[in-house]
Amino acid sequence: MSESSGEAPWHAHIYYQPDQRPLADALRRRFEALLAAGDLPGLKFVGALRDHKVGPHPVPQFEIHFRERALAALRPVLEGSGLRVLIHPLTDDDVADHTRLGRWIGEPLDLDLTTLDPPGVNQGMARFGKTDF
Repeated sequence: MSESSGEAPWHAHIYYQPDQRPLADALRRRFEALLAAGDLPGLKFVGALRDHKVGPHPVPQFEIHFRERALAALRPVLEGSGLRVLIHPLTDDDVADHTRLGRWIGEPLDLDLTTLDPPGVNQGMARFGKTDF
């Protein structure tokens, strides 16, 4: 699928500090409700709150997966959340996705890029064709 069709896969990582957990949980529940009702076409997955470092993410976070066409509807919700967010496409370059291709809402974090796959390598995991894409 071409990116211009709006079908390209994207992720958003929503970061929170311990005192922001209730805010993050409310936002996550809002996304779950949108997903369950089908009210946001293109939203594909809402992850669990992760209260610890996961992969390159040094602070608690949860993620959502969506098609590019959903970005216009998601961005204002994410911007209004008061939380720090990294939005990025899902390409065959994991490092680029989380750096030069990523877009930050709020102050950027220093990610642990050593946990990411080098360009063109993805540790045997398909970047596309997962159950949510």
